[in-house]
Amino acid sequence: MKRIGILGDIGSGKTFVANSFGYPVFNADEEVAKLYKRNRKVFIKLKRELPKYISTFPVNKNELTKAILANKMNLKKIVKIIHSEVRKKMNFFIRKNRGKNFLVLDIPLLLENKINKKSDILVFVSSKKKDIYKRLKKRDNFNSILVNKLRNLQLPIAYKKKKSHFIIKNNFTKKGVNKSINRILKTIKNERDYFRY
Repeated sequence: MKRIGILGDIGSGKTFVANSFGYPVFNADEEVAKLYKRNRKVFIKLKRELPKYISTFPVNKNELTKAILANKMNLKKIVKIIHSEVRKKMNFFIRKNRGKNFLVLDIPLLLENKINKKSDILVFVSSKKKDIYKRLKKRDNFNSILVNKLRNLQLPIAYKKKKSHFIIKNNFTKKGVNKSINRILKTIKNERDYFRY
């Protein structure tokens, strides 16, 4: 089993690319949304850390946004609580899909939280800034200040690009992305020594 880690900027289309591989995908954002909606223990921890902001269950995204915008340390508190739960979910996902040839990890803080392994195949999703901005503006409750705070949690894009074994130029068309993915999978399957260590 090989693990494929998807890297890229916020709004670059990482999930679109991850789902296009055709293998089981662990989507951290989806898991976080489930935690906010269903996990009362997470709610209690968040309320304990951020009593001025968190008051309702399921966890209200507007309350989280207010907490993050009020103080940059609040975002770190949220990430710390959520990270351990997401890691548990990921480990379960990996155990469940152990027999698959490939697993795809769509985790925004894959490198930052040291979730990746040395043997992971890292794929960087590259998109034009104007396309990224257009996509972000279409999201519900888009807030440019919040996006910038989330970006500040991440390693520089140039570093992630350099660490990656492959780069996909995402033009947000299935044909273009699938062509790149087929090339990557073919390379992985045909070559053993493709890592740039």
